[in-house]
Amino acid sequence: MTPFALGLWGMAALFLLLAFRVPVALSMFAVGFVGQSLLNSPAAALSNLAADSFTLASMGELVVVPLFILMGNVATETGMSRRLYDAAYALIGRVRGGLASATVIGCGGFAALSGSSVASALTMGKVSLAQMDRFGYDPRLSTGVVAAGGTLGILIPPSTGFVIYAILAQESIGRLFLAGVLPGLLLLTMFCLTVWVQCRLNPALGPAGPETTWAEKRRAIFGAAPIVGIILLTIGGIYGGFFSPVEASAVGAGFVIILGLISRTLSLRAFWEATKSSVVTTATVMLILIGAYMLIPFLALSRIPTELGMFLAGLDLPTVGILLLMLAAYLVMGCFLEGFAMLVLSMPIFFPIVQQLGIDPIWFGVLVVLTLEMGLISPPVGVNVFIVKSVAPKVPLGTIFRGVAPFWLAMLLTLLILVAFPAITLILPNSMIG
Repeated sequence: MTPFALGLWGMAALFLLLAFRVPVALSMFAVGFVGQSLLNSPAAALSNLAADSFTLASMGELVVVPLFILMGNVATETGMSRRLYDAAYALIGRVRGGLASATVIGCGGFAALSGSSVASALTMGKVSLAQMDRFGYDPRLSTGVVAAGGTLGILIPPSTGFVIYAILAQESIGRLFLAGVLPGLLLLTMFCLTVWVQCRLNPALGPAGPETTWAEKRRAIFGAAPIVGIILLTIGGIYGGFFSPVEASAVGAGFVIILGLISRTLSLRAFWEATKSSVVTTATVMLILIGAYMLIPFLALSRIPTELGMFLAGLDLPTVGILLLMLAAYLVMGCFLEGFAMLVLSMPIFFPIVQQLGIDPIWFGVLVVLTLEMGLISPPVGVNVFIVKSVAPKVPLGTIFRGVAPFWLAMLLTLLILVAFPAITLILPNSMIG
């Protein structure tokens, strides 16, 4: 059997394992280890396992993962994330669809704390769904906006998606964080416009909320000011060149903990729960990365990336055409695979093609992360949809999927805008980091 044929059998085995719900990390590890053993030797596979595990464990850049996750978890336990929503609600809640737009803004703010889409959807779902239900919002809009708004967690920095992409592509985490700012704000704006258009066409979807007084607005803004200040300190520190991403994660987590202690909202029990959740999430990310590092050499030995690159080159398409084909493949995979799994599975295959075509890897990274977001609300997997379902068990799953459809289209439009105008993505990293 040729190496290429063995590689195809290996990928088929990998998808079969995933279909039987074997954890992603274990599936990639098994296929990568067996594949390396067959194409090279068991000794080489064991050597790669030991070396890659040690290399990953000693990567200082990965410290941002547990610290930013801890920052978001502490903010959730202490109620800081709710204050972001309360401030947005006080400012725009009275307009038609204002509560849904406030949820989008709250998701964007929480994204700048946690870097996790699942955490954003879960937290904002608990905070906002009951409120929207109380004021008569259609469940299709309320659940759809929470599921879609939660996806901002892996685009607006700090983003665990960018960290994993940076590790796999050996790119700068700081440049990727900078590149995600304007696309993240663009997507947030598109979501708010989507809410406005839906409520304009069908006013019953999002009735106007109660008007708040100036005193209530000031109190809500004042309550959110400390956590907004921490966001500006950490992210602004990276953009201003005062902190590296690793240092910023430590500063952000430290200040959130201090703020929780000063305000007496962070108990020992809450801190334990936040820490435990952060450890579990970090361990999951590390296992996925180790599995990816076992799979990458197997794919290289099988020549699948090389053969695919030659096939695409033979299509005689322009660079943008090949880029759109790769993004279309991501959109299809997003219907069946979890986001991080899709990223670590595809990068060894697609990234060599990106390098061969001279596509900017930072630009490509933002486009890929945006397609990962689209997968989070795409049927039948749609992780964020199931997260919202767990918060709103009485709402049928079909209703939630219909609710996210307009936001999925808004994401597709945003993706096409970013493909057509790369400067939106690259202007900040190119101007702030040489």
